[in-house]
Amino acid sequence: MASHHSTSCPVVTPCAACKILRRKCADSCTFAPHFPPDEPSKFIMAHRVFGASNIMKFIQELPESQRADAVSSMVYEANARIRDPVYGSAGAIFQLQNQVNELQAQLAKAQAEVFNIQSQHAALFCIETGRSFQTSSQQSFDGFITSSDESFESSDPSLYIDQDSLWDTIWA
Repeated sequence: MASHHSTSCPVVTPCAACKILRRKCADSCTFAPHFPPDEPSKFIMAHRVFGASNIMKFIQELPESQRADAVSSMVYEANARIRDPVYGSAGAIFQLQNQVNELQAQLAKAQAEVFNIQSQHAALFCIETGRSFQTSSQQSFDGFITSSDESFESSDPSLYIDQDSLWDTIWA
């Protein structure tokens, strides 16, 4: 019996872009490195927002080293534009910035509350030890915290605060 050796040609799957556009995918396809056949949604989204010819022009105008990042950014922006047609990714950034601002305000409020509680504790400590505590100026509070009396700092470490970072955060 003679054995038959069959030479098999590798099956080349067209890239996602050529498959969606129903065209032959050449070896030199501009889309192939960036839109693999197993990720058709990348091209579908980008094509829906930017169009195939604009994507191709954009890719071809860039140096090879920048193309992957540019396509990734284009796909991200296309997805954002589909979710928010007016603002796109800028809308998402705006929402996130608002969240950051709200959280910073909450943090400043919490730090102010901590400062007030620590001031009350310090005042009570002064009353218990017979010291005078003036709340009219920050200078007297600074002097109280940095006084040379070791018994205050060693008696309750939770009463000591880093005033510089606290004031910077509260008034920033």
